[in-house]
Amino acid sequence: MMKRPISHGIALALVVSLLVFFGGGPTPARADETCQSPFLPKVTGQEDYIYVWTLGIKGVADGNDSMVTVDANPKSPSYGKIVHRAPVPGQHEAHHAGFTDDRRFLWAGGLDTSQIFVFDVGTDPAKPKLVKTISTFVKDTGGLVGPHTFYALPGRMLISALSNAQDGSGRTGLAEYSNDGKFIRTIWMPKEAPYGYDVRVNANLNRMLTSSFTGKKNYMRPFGELTKDAEAMKQFGDSVVVWDFHARKPLQILRVPGAPLELRWALLPNHNYAFTATALTGQLVLIYQQEDGTWASKNIAEIGANIPVDISIAPDDSKIYVNSFGDGSLRVYDVSNPFEGKLVETVKLGEMANMVSSSWDGKRLYATNSLLAKWDKPGDYWLKAYAWEDGKLVAKFTTDFNGAGRAHIMNFGSKTFGPRAGRGASGNPRVSAYVAPR
Repeated sequence: MMKRPISHGIALALVVSLLVFFGGGPTPARADETCQSPFLPKVTGQEDYIYVWTLGIKGVADGNDSMVTVDANPKSPSYGKIVHRAPVPGQHEAHHAGFTDDRRFLWAGGLDTSQIFVFDVGTDPAKPKLVKTISTFVKDTGGLVGPHTFYALPGRMLISALSNAQDGSGRTGLAEYSNDGKFIRTIWMPKEAPYGYDVRVNANLNRMLTSSFTGKKNYMRPFGELTKDAEAMKQFGDSVVVWDFHARKPLQILRVPGAPLELRWALLPNHNYAFTATALTGQLVLIYQQEDGTWASKNIAEIGANIPVDISIAPDDSKIYVNSFGDGSLRVYDVSNPFEGKLVETVKLGEMANMVSSSWDGKRLYATNSLLAKWDKPGDYWLKAYAWEDGKLVAKFTTDFNGAGRAHIMNFGSKTFGPRAGRGASGNPRVSAYVAPR
C-alpha cells in the first residue's frame, strides 16, 4: 500500500478553496501538460493555441529556431494550421520551453548555445513576441551548459541543465532565475549522481525529482556515430534523485539504469508516485513512496528497444502515454494499478516520434517528432493531434512543419491570458490561482 501524503490536510484545503472559487461542484483534475508546474494557474477546457519550439534547419524558412503557433480550437477556421512564427536569430538546438508562474511568458532554451529566449504570450496569445534573450547562462551558473527543463516556481524559473562547460560531460545541476531574468543560484547535482535531465516538484509532499541523460559531448554527436562508440555509450545517467524541495537538498539516489528521461508526478492528491521511462533499456518505471517514507523504483512495463523518449499522464492517473523515437510509435499503458503497466493501445505516428502532451481536460493528445538535429531521421516533420472517441484515439489533424523547422516541444496557449482576460468570454478556459503550501 502507498502512504497517504504527509500534507493531506493542505491538499484538502486546496480542493475546498477551488470549489469556492468555481462556485461549487467537482474540481477538475490537473492534466499533464508537458513541463507543467503545480505553481501555474490551473486552466481547464479547450486549449486555443499550441506553441511549438522549433529547430532551425539550413534551407528551411530563414533557418532560425522559432516559436511557432498552431491554432488548436476546432471551432476556428484556421484549426490545425500554423498562424504565427516568431524566429530568434540563429540555430541553438531548440529543445524545451516552459511558462512563468503567471503563464504570461514562455521561456525556451537552446541545448547547443545555452541561450534562453523569453517570449511574451500574454499580450497577444496568438502571436508570441521575443522580449528578452539571456546569453549569460553559462557564466551566471558557474559553468552549466544545455538548459533543458523550464519549470515555474513562485516568482522564479527553475532550469535543469544537461552538461558543463569544463569537459562537456554529464556533471551538471539546476539553476534558478527570477521571472525577470536575474540569476539567483546554482544547485549542483550530487557527486554520486552527477547527470541531469528533467525536474519535477510535488509541492504537497515537499519533494522534487530529477532524472539523468548525458553530456554535450554526446548529445551533439551524430546518433549513428555515437551508438558505435562503446565508451561514449557508457556515459549516460542511471539515476533518479529525490530532493527535499524547500531545502533543495538531495535525500535519496535511486538507481534506474538506462537514462531515465521525462518525469511525471501522479496528479491526484493521494497518489504519492511518479513515472519515468528509460531511453536505453526501454522500461516504464514507477517511482513511489514506501510505508516508511523512503522512495523506491520498480519496472512496471517493457517498452522494448525503441528508444522511449517523452511520456504524458492522463488527468485521472489512469494512463501513461509513451512516445518512442526509434519506431515512431505512441503507446498507451493502463496504470490504474501503478505497480503494473498494461499496454492497451499502440498508434504508429511515423518514422520517428518524440514529444507527447495530454490536453488540459485529457480528451486530446498532441505529438511531435524532432528529437535532436543530429539524431533526427530524414523525412517529414509534423505536429499531430488525436482525440479520444469511444475509447479509441482518432486522428484529428496533421500540421506540416517542413516549411517552419523541426517541431519539438509543445506548450498550450489560451485567450484567457490575453488582453481581454478576466471578462469571462464563453468557451474560454477557466483559471484559478494555485496556493502553494508553506
